This record gives sequence, C-alpha cells and structure tokens, in this order.
Amino acid sequence: MTLRSRFTLFTVFWLIFILILYNIFVYFFVIRVTTRGELQLLTNKADLVIESLRKRGMQGLDEPKLLSDLYNYNEMMRIVVGEQIVNKVGTDEELLSIPSQYQVYNYSDTMQINGQRVLFLSKPIFDQGRMIGTLEAARRLTVLDSYLQILVGALTVTSIGAVVFAIFGTYWFTSRLTGPIGQMVQTMREIDRSGKLYRVKLNGREESVELQQMVRAFNQMIDRLDRTIESQKHFVADASHELKTPLTVISSYADMLKRWGRDNAAVRDEAIEAIAKETERLQNLIRSMLTLAEAEQDNWLNVSRFDVVSVVRELSEVLGKTFQRNIRVHSDHHFVYMRGDKEKIRQLLLILIDNALKYSKEPIDVRIRNQKSGIKLEVTDYGLGIPESEIPNMFQRFYRVDEARHRSTGGSGLGLSIAKKIIDVHEGSVEVYSKPNSGTTISIQLPRKI
Repeated sequence: MTLRSRFTLFTVFWLIFILILYNIFVYFFVIRVTTRGELQLLTNKADLVIESLRKRGMQGLDEPKLLSDLYNYNEMMRIVVGEQIVNKVGTDEELLSIPSQYQVYNYSDTMQINGQRVLFLSKPIFDQGRMIGTLEAARRLTVLDSYLQILVGALTVTSIGAVVFAIFGTYWFTSRLTGPIGQMVQTMREIDRSGKLYRVKLNGREESVELQQMVRAFNQMIDRLDRTIESQKHFVADASHELKTPLTVISSYADMLKRWGRDNAAVRDEAIEAIAKETERLQNLIRSMLTLAEAEQDNWLNVSRFDVVSVVRELSEVLGKTFQRNIRVHSDHHFVYMRGDKEKIRQLLLILIDNALKYSKEPIDVRIRNQKSGIKLEVTDYGLGIPESEIPNMFQRFYRVDEARHRSTGGSGLGLSIAKKIIDVHEGSVEVYSKPNSGTTISIQLPRKI
C-alpha cells in the first residue's frame, strides 16, 4: 500500500470515528435539553393548577375549567384522589389510558407508546401538610421527535460531505506531499538505469519547508557523489599516468638487459639502478595510494591524548640528523596537549617538513602556538616559494607546481593530499602563505579537544 493511500485511510478513519462520537454527543445532548424543556413546560402547568387550588382553598378539584384552561391538544392532564380520577382533560385515548401513579413525591418519566415517546409527570397535592391527591400530566413528543429526525438527517448529510471532502482533500494534499518523493524515486530509478546522476527539480510549487530540505539534501548528496565520481576518475587517470612512467622505465631497462646488457657491465649497472629507483617510486606511490584509501574508513584514527611539542621535537631531531639540516622548533610552552591520532599528526608533520627540506637549502622553522581556539602549527621554509595562483591546487592529488616540483624530487604527488586528509579528519584547517623566491609558510589550526 502506498504512503498516499495509507495517509488517506488513516485520516478518513479517524475523521469518521470523531464524527460518530460528535454526532452521538449532539443527538443525546439535544434530546436531553429539549426533553428538559418539555418537562419544565409540564411542571409549570402543574404548578399553576396547584396554585389555583390553593387560592380556592383546595376546593373544586373536579371543576373541568381548572384543567381545560391549560390544556394542549397533544397533552393529557388529570387529578387523582386515592385511586379515583376526579378530573381529567384530553382527547388522546392512549394518553388517558396511562395507569395513574399515586406518588408522594414529584415523579417524571419518558415512555414509549406505539413507538412514540411520551413524557409523563406526577406531582402530589398537599393541603396543610396532608396529601389530598395527585396531579398527573402527559405530553406527546411527536414534534420534538420530528425535529430530531431532521437533526439526524442534517448530521448524516454533513458527516458524509465531510468524509467525501476529507477523502478528496487528503488525496490532493498527499499528492502534493508525496510528489517530490515520487520525483526522487523516479530520479533514483533513472540513475540506476542510465548510470548518470540527476538532480531533483521542483515544479515551482509551494512546497513545505521539510520537503524543500529533503530535496535540497538529496541534490546535495547527488552533487557530492558527482564530485566524488569525478575525483575518482581524475585519481584513476592520474594514478595510471604516474604508474605508467616507472613501469615504462622498468620495462625499457629490462628489455635492454635482455638484448645486450648481460655482457655490458655499465649498461647492466645503469639498468639495475634505474629499476631499483623506479621500483622504490612505485612502492612509495602505492603506499601513498593505500594511505588515502584507508583514510576513507571511519576507524582510521586512533585517538589519544599526547604532547604535541615532544612529537615535533623528536621528529625534527631525527630529520635534522638524517638530512644534515637545521630544523628549529619554537614553542611558548614546554608541553602542549591535544586529543587526536599521534601517529597521524606525526605523519602530517613529516610530510610538511620533508617538503620544506626538499625545496629549501635554508634552515626550517617549526612553530607551536597554544591558543584559546586550539593549537596552531606552522612550518616555514625559505626556499623557492609557490606562485599565488598555484596555492589553491597544491593539495590536489598528483599536483606539482610547474617545474619547481618535478619528478627529480622523488615525490609521488600525494604527500600534501594525505596531509590535507589528516587535517580534515581532525576537524582542522590549513592556510598557505608563500611568494616565489621568498619561502613558504604552511599554517595548521587544530582543535585541542582535551
């Protein structure tokens, strides 16, 4: 069953249930109010008769005019003394045949006579504290019942009209409600059929805020998938291109060894060295690609609390000894703690310092700033620098800035992409300040989260 049908049936069911309860309440409330009015009318007539008797000194109980002045055609009135009817008025034999009720208190009841409702009233007559008789009155509720039939008909017609209106109204409303959902389903099916990504377009109708948010979220997801697919296509193309070169070199030198390199020591040594170098490049490239692939997993980080200063000093000391370079560490505090993946932060610093060492012959400065907003890391070199137009692209995969960063540096072109991924998963940000021949500063802002 569709959502539209379920919503329509649910709404109509509860509307019918509420209408039934409402109609029952109105029907019995009207009966109660109108019957009470009819009873009050009979009570007033009985009071007038008893008051008239008191004025006469309780004389003339059998006088016909006593009751005829208050008589109505659909009523019966009589005075009963003991078990004898001493005075009565009325032409309706069915009302006159009602057994008398000799009661010492006020009594009223609604009874059925041949399918018609009759209101009966019995009121005692007292003279100086002594009961001398009973005044009884009965009144047919024919007119009232006819009005009730009209009321039932009106309630029935209005209820049916309300149900019909609810069915069409709910169906129309749910059509507008589920229209964008249907478009999304149709778009998904078209995407599944054609393999192309499409966005959902509203038809200019006034949709609810929730539907607009849902369509907007769907379109944002499609845009993100589109960007991801395009990025993957570029990554595959770039990776194929990067892998093609070392494989071509290895294949060429292997073919050269087969032909004449076995007997030529110089050719053989050159081929072995070239193959070893390109093999190392392949290993580094594949390792970097695997790192980027692992970074897409949710459990890539191993979060712990650690001292950033000690990590930077240890890494700078190792790299300084390895490359025989001066790496200076600056920090306002002896200890700066944060929560994150210690090894990933170390890898991030290794990539940035390694790049600084490759493109600068001057000392490298690493600064650690403990701020209220978080921890700021800066790596500064005083080398070639980067043109301002190239800065937005430097974190893209396999991207190299013109001839300044070429294959002779031995990089895979993925280092800064891995660094950017580490910054993103730590919910940080990065800024680059550089000018050609004036050096480069990469500034990273990381949340402390202690």
